[in-house]
This record gives sequence, structure tokens and C-alpha cells, in this order.
Amino acid sequence: MPNSQSGQVIELRRSKRERIEKNLGERFFTFLIEGDPSTYEEAISSPDAPFWKEAINNEYNSIMENNTWFLADLPLGSKPIGCKWIFKKKLRADGTIEKYKARLVAKGFTQKKGLDYFDTYSPVARISSIRTILALASIHDMLIHQMDVKTAFLNGDLEEEIYMEQPEGFIAKGQEKKVCRLVKSLYGLKQAPKQWHNKFDKVIVEFDFVPNEYDKCLYSKNTNESCVILCLYVDDILILGSSLELINNIKNYLSNQFDMKDLGETNLILGMQVSKRKEGYTLSLAHSIEKMLRKFEYFDKKSVLTPYDSNVVLKKNEGSPIEQHRYSQMIGSLMYITNRTRPDIAFAIGRLSRYTSNPNQSHWTALDRVFRYLKGTLDYKLHYSRHPDIIEGYSDANWVTDSHDVKSTTGYVFTLAGAAISWGSCKQTIIARSTMDSEMIALDTTCTEAEWLRNLVMHIPISVHPVLAISINCDNKSVIELLKHDSVNAKMNRHLQLRFKSIKSLLGKYVVLDYIKSEKNLADHLTKGLSRTLILESSRGMGLSP
Repeated sequence: MPNSQSGQVIELRRSKRERIEKNLGERFFTFLIEGDPSTYEEAISSPDAPFWKEAINNEYNSIMENNTWFLADLPLGSKPIGCKWIFKKKLRADGTIEKYKARLVAKGFTQKKGLDYFDTYSPVARISSIRTILALASIHDMLIHQMDVKTAFLNGDLEEEIYMEQPEGFIAKGQEKKVCRLVKSLYGLKQAPKQWHNKFDKVIVEFDFVPNEYDKCLYSKNTNESCVILCLYVDDILILGSSLELINNIKNYLSNQFDMKDLGETNLILGMQVSKRKEGYTLSLAHSIEKMLRKFEYFDKKSVLTPYDSNVVLKKNEGSPIEQHRYSQMIGSLMYITNRTRPDIAFAIGRLSRYTSNPNQSHWTALDRVFRYLKGTLDYKLHYSRHPDIIEGYSDANWVTDSHDVKSTTGYVFTLAGAAISWGSCKQTIIARSTMDSEMIALDTTCTEAEWLRNLVMHIPISVHPVLAISINCDNKSVIELLKHDSVNAKMNRHLQLRFKSIKSLLGKYVVLDYIKSEKNLADHLTKGLSRTLILESSRGMGLSP
């Protein structure tokens, strides 16, 4: 078929033979090109062109088999949106190439609201939800399998009238002036995620799955003999089941509804390595951390024992920024690591991210320390085990520590099955006038998360029922005593009164408060820099270890 730009004949046609997925081998590497092609021409002229051509054909065949569009004349007054080929090598956990992927993406940024799209919202499973069901799977010794929906967004049905230019490499001969009238959604369209989720939700509910009211991407199906949980993250599906027969039944149903790839027992989800042990499951980002360390040239540097030096006072830079773009890149990479498996660096990243727009040398020194700490703790994993089978929370706050920052820091962490499932470290939104005020603000944030977690697990059939109120450990006796009273303290300002009433409304049914010493409080390291002994103890308390 002729290429619309070069005029050369490129052998890219729809194959009539049955497509067989190519196995690139266990240790397949490529050294001929660096990175992924950025254009169609670059892909088909690269040393890896045979692989990219096959990926392009597979994508185009999937689109055609799905009846995504038909060719039509462009109506007067209408303007077609463009499209582009995107190329990506999918890697295994050890860095080897698993497959070459080509994706045809519509240029949705040219769409106009109210004309060719309306609603765009689509739910995505929370990372906390994924860690929670992983902990539950450890407790109940469940199997975890994974499936991938091929060209997931192509399954959504469009309600709007949208026209798109014909894709590069597949311009229909003799119909060059026609455009693609989209019938189903395509990657890049603003409404594509929403339409795909709506379609999946309809299909899975028809198979008697019940969506979780507190995370719309979690589904469960329960009978007297068995239970299965399904978690959707865009096009990745986790299936947790009490038996292989039950899981295979779900796989067969999904394969009949969509074009699916069976990945077997899960070992990689959202970049996180999942490993099954005799005692349960582990969650790790070792490969991603190593890749990040190599990218920013820290892999060969000497490691340190703590992520943050408590003796350092960071303040806003009044001068010119130092390598602001690189600083932002590094903070972004660290935030990804923190939010998935490394709560031990949450305080350091939360503090350093405040200076992303204008970093100075002291900020760079502190950032350097985090990378060196990760170098020494590269193999840390979250270890989920068979017990305990109840959620426990920890709350803490660090009142104003220096004259340069008048707002305190909130820290919280929740554990289940011996490891952390949810955590946070953030600057408080209002100014606390005392230690007790800052603890009250932190406790309100912690209780809000506890309420959501309890509601989440309460709607998962395998959870221990009845779901008890979550015990939250706090190291401030004054706050605990204050919350025993029904009346609001007259000295409280309006913001604290609201938080007081919010916590009181949750006490008893959703949460109970317990006192704990500061050195035993797992949330302590989420509010300040600690010594290496305390960092090690809190890490072990959250299930983090090699």
C-alpha cells in the first residue's frame, strides 16, 4: 500500500492468516536503537522495522476487526481530527523486551467540548485498593492471576459524531479524500476511557459481579463455596480467586467478550513486582528504582542510612533556581516510587516537592540524600502475610519546626496483613497554633482515610465480618482526652471545630482511638526526619524489608 508521504510501497496489509503472538525469548535485548521511535517513518526504517511492522499490522487488524470506523465523505463545515502512531517496547521486570507495541492514537486535543465530546470522567482503581486486596489475598491464601485487554479503548461505543483522518500507512487507494467516521472509541479521544469503563462495567455486572461502592473498579462475586475479586486498572485486570477453576471460568467469560491476553499468575502490575511466598505476597519496585538510579547517575554512588537529615533546615529559595527541570524530573520519579511501595521516603519527598519551582543547593543536597538512601535499600519490599487480619492505623503531626514554614505536617499509615496498605505525608492546609491543634488536624485526615478503608473492605466478601472499627494509634493524650467530651472547646477556631465534629461523628462505629508512645508510632517518620535506628524500626513495622 502506498505511503501518503514518501510514495514508496510499504508491505503493510491486513493478513488473512491466524495471528500467532511472537515469543521474543527469555533474554531478548536490542542494542541497535536507543529508546522508541517517535514517528511512523522512523519505525518502518529502523533496524527493528520487522518487529514494528508486525506491531503496526496487529494494531490495524484489531481496529478493523472491531469495526471501529468506516470511510465516509466529510460533511460540510466539519473538520476531522488527526491521528498518530505511538510506539513502545514493553519490558519485563528484569529489563528484557517482552514485545513491541504500536498504538494508533487520535489527536483528541483538537476535540471541542459540546461538539464531539461531552463527559470524560472515568474511575481508576486506587493504588491503596490494589494493596488492600493483595493483603486480603495473603490472609486467605488466594490465587492472583492477571489478564490484559488488547486495545481496550476500542471496545467503547461512541455516542457523538466524530471524523478522523485516515492513519498513516493505510490510506485507502482511490479514496484518499475520505475520512474515518468513528463508530467506536479510539485511544486519544477524550471520552475513550469513560466509554471503555462503561462497556466493561456492563459486561461484568451481567456476569453477576457486584461493583464496590467505594472503588468503582473493584468487583466481587460470592457464592457459598467460593469467592472471586476482580480489579480493573484501565486495561489491566487482576483476578483473585479461591480456586484455579473459578479463575479460569472468569477468564473464559472475559475472553468471549473482549480480545484478551492471559498473563497467568501475576508477577508485574503497574510496574510493581508481585511475588508469591509461603507466607503471602510481596510487592516491590526494585527494578524501577534501579532504572531510576541509573538514569540519574546514582547507582554507583555511596549509600546512606536515612532518607532525610533532621538537622537540615530547608527554606524557600530567594535566588535563581539550580537545574529546575532536572529537579522536577527527579521529584516526579520519586513520587511514583513513594506512592506505590516506599512509605519510608514519603516525608522526604513531601518536603522536597515544595521547592520544585525554585530549588537551590540545599534542596539538591537533601534530594541527593534520598537517592543515596534508595541505593542502600534497593531490595526493600512490602511483605504481606497471613496475619493480622484487621486494619490498624497510626496518626501523627509535627508542629511548626522552623520559622520559615508556619504550617505543620500530617502523617498517617494503615497496615493489614503485616504491611502498609495506605499512607500519607503532607503539609496541613491551615495554621495550627499548638501541638494539640496540629494533632487534631492530622487525626481528622487519618480518620477520613480510615472511614474509606473500612467501607471498602466491608464490601469485599472475603473480609472478616463484621468489620470492626479501625483502631487509630495517636501519641497525643490531650487530643484523645479532648475527644471524649461532647461539647466543642470554646477556644477552638472554626476550622478546628469542624474537624472536632468530623472525628466525633466517626468515633465508635468507624474508628477507635488508642494512645501509643512516639517511638512506637509508625506515622512518626512521616512527619519528620528520624535517626537510622527509628527509621529501620518504622520500616519493619510497615512490612518493609529486603
